Amino acid sequence: MVGNPAVCAAGDPLLLTGQDLRLGQVESVARGRKVVLDSEALHRMEASHELLMAYAAAGRPVYGLTVGVGLNKDKAVFKAGGKLTDGILKRSREFNRSALRAHAAGAGPDMTKELVRAAMVIRLNTMLLGRTGAQPKVARLYADFLNAGITPVVPSQGSVGEADITLAPHVGLVMLGEWQADFDGERMTGKKALEKAGLTVLDPIGKDALAILSTNAFSAAKGVLAVLKAERLLKTVPLVLGLSLEGLNGNMAPFTHEAAELRPFPGNVESAAAIRKALAGSYLWQPYPKRPLQDPLSYRTAGVVLGSALHALKQAREMLRIQINASDDNPAVLEGMDMASMPQQYVLQTAAGQGAVLPTANFEPLPFVLALEQLSLALCHVSRGSALRTIKLSDPHFTGLSRFLAPNDVSITFGAIQKPVVAINTSVRQLANPVSPDGLPVAGDIEDTSTNALLVAARLDDLVAKVYTVMGLELLHAAQAVDLRRRGNPDLALGDETEKLLISYRGQVPFVDADRPLTPDIRKSTDFLESLR
Repeated sequence: MVGNPAVCAAGDPLLLTGQDLRLGQVESVARGRKVVLDSEALHRMEASHELLMAYAAAGRPVYGLTVGVGLNKDKAVFKAGGKLTDGILKRSREFNRSALRAHAAGAGPDMTKELVRAAMVIRLNTMLLGRTGAQPKVARLYADFLNAGITPVVPSQGSVGEADITLAPHVGLVMLGEWQADFDGERMTGKKALEKAGLTVLDPIGKDALAILSTNAFSAAKGVLAVLKAERLLKTVPLVLGLSLEGLNGNMAPFTHEAAELRPFPGNVESAAAIRKALAGSYLWQPYPKRPLQDPLSYRTAGVVLGSALHALKQAREMLRIQINASDDNPAVLEGMDMASMPQQYVLQTAAGQGAVLPTANFEPLPFVLALEQLSLALCHVSRGSALRTIKLSDPHFTGLSRFLAPNDVSITFGAIQKPVVAINTSVRQLANPVSPDGLPVAGDIEDTSTNALLVAARLDDLVAKVYTVMGLELLHAAQAVDLRRRGNPDLALGDETEKLLISYRGQVPFVDADRPLTPDIRKSTDFLESLR
């Protein structure tokens, strides 16, 4: 589908221009939204493809087109002496098919349909910038796959994080009518999927194969989905923390506007405001018997911890926004630009004007990888604070309530539940360890660095899921503590938002009035938090 720039409503097909894709839109396409291609973007692709082929015809060396890739950059694919003959074009097509087949070398379980669709829309959008030199047909097939519901089968492991070159080719193979795809509720060959959808196969030429396989789209897609998941998680923190403070009979002073403004690190003022909003109208704003002057650090510093996580989230979002709206191609085809400052060995004069095919290092994803690792580390602190608060809520020394929040003298209640709190938080800590510097040289020692981008994003996704469980355990304790406190004071006022949270939560997880298996409560608590929007 081709269109002109227009505003797309949430349920309408998403217009892709190559320049303004947002993270939430990636998720919407991952979940089934269709796309429309900007006609100007397709014109850019056509112009850059023509420049690329003219460059090759002129006998200029082009990585992944006239010469091989990786260590094979010294092997000629073809040599043109001013003209692309039928024999040369045939050799180019053969090389493109071979490149896609040979690079399809993934391992592990298949990716989810949602992740593959997210990766396809990201690669499609960056391709529309017109820097790949690929045929517009390639972009149209990405769009056709998304709109028809063809999802290539892509393994989830095998990328070292310098472009997902062993995973992305599986999409290209389906475009060739090869490999496998999920379509119309069943798995079938790429050929059958194309036939059933009424699509024609790709006849790859030039740099089509490299444009398909040399992309960080899968790592970026995993990162986008994980970051959006983390964003939803962080929105629940003020609510759970607020109810936890009410269970503790905590001190609100550290969360006042005045305290936050004294040291306005990015995120701090915002986090304090969110906590105050959750607790508007709470008894915590009024004097109350036996309230400590200062609470344990896991409570007092919670606003700073949340603020730091919000700042890390903002950074991750921005790095990914740049990634999904920029070219990570090597080489990049530059057409329609001022070439005055360009090294002249890369510039070519054609009838249409000047252009260049420029070697780059834009496949290096480190900027967004480091942002994801920073977010993982910040969320680890969120998890640790939640785990510590959960343990404190079971201690009458801090709460003035019963030991382990027992409803009577015979119940054990939460006497053993601290163990899963600690175990899961330890797992979070392990997942927050950086892995981006790990790796070994490959490709004849040419490709001697890597970032493990996909692994970093996958670890963030797993980490977020575990933090949800840790916070669900805090919610279980906080609700129990508040209900016990209200036994002695039925009129105890909660915050506007924490009261709503408690009422809704109690519809899923009842007060523990006698010992019962707590595993279902833990699962329900996690599911409850994940359902909040």
